[in-house]
Amino acid sequence: MVIIEYSELEMLIVRIREISGFDFSGYAKPSLLRSTSRYLTKNAMNLKELFLYIEQGGRAVYDLIQELTVNYSEMFRDPDYFKKVRTEVFTYLDSYPALRFWVAGCASGEEAFSMAILLKEAGLQGKSLIYATDLSNKVLTAAREGVFTLGNIRTFSENYLQAAGTGSLSDYYYVAYNRAVIAPELRKNIIFSLHDLTGDGVFNEFQFISCRNVMIYFSLELRQKVFRLLYDSLSMLGFLCLGKRETLRYSGIEQHFKIIDSELNIYQKIK
Repeated sequence: MVIIEYSELEMLIVRIREISGFDFSGYAKPSLLRSTSRYLTKNAMNLKELFLYIEQGGRAVYDLIQELTVNYSEMFRDPDYFKKVRTEVFTYLDSYPALRFWVAGCASGEEAFSMAILLKEAGLQGKSLIYATDLSNKVLTAAREGVFTLGNIRTFSENYLQAAGTGSLSDYYYVAYNRAVIAPELRKNIIFSLHDLTGDGVFNEFQFISCRNVMIYFSLELRQKVFRLLYDSLSMLGFLCLGKRETLRYSGIEQHFKIIDSELNIYQKIK
């Protein structure tokens, strides 16, 4: 693997910002260092060649940005979390006439599809709209297609059963050309769109926001900026859900939330 120094990474961050306007300065440096090294190794480049490549701007720098942002998920990842949402959160939201959900950092759609299944099984799908956003157009294209390998589906099915699914995951996809395709009925209430948590603003008011396993790649200062965006996007008494390794501590907004589950990091906005 190609190894680069922190000083070289800083130079790269500055040049990406100058060319594209996208700012990686708030991202955790060890994670960026690993991602950049993987990118260089995969493309058989050294750092000098990478700088020359991104000088083209356009697709060249955009492809690099896509590679450096982390896009990994599973359907029903952390099954206990989905069980808790089903029993503690949906029972509260059931009385609302209309519901808006935001899955921030949706990667290739796994969490959004999981939420859609949960809503359908709870009888809430008809009055719910899911906004699933990500920084990467590449993964959003994959999300809109809703196609997964059968190997992935086996893992997703195990997670679904552990999350107390009321049927079978196979109820929600069909197989074509040795791939699993998410059923159109499940996708009809999901809007996949481009959104940069670190730079874009509020675009709606939500009763539920899931931003799981995204903050761990940000510095404290950038996390606080993103937390303020999430707070401003959440309706009063709405729910904010973070990943298991994330927390509202030191967010600057923790005093505005009630803890629903401290281990699964589910919070409710109370002021």
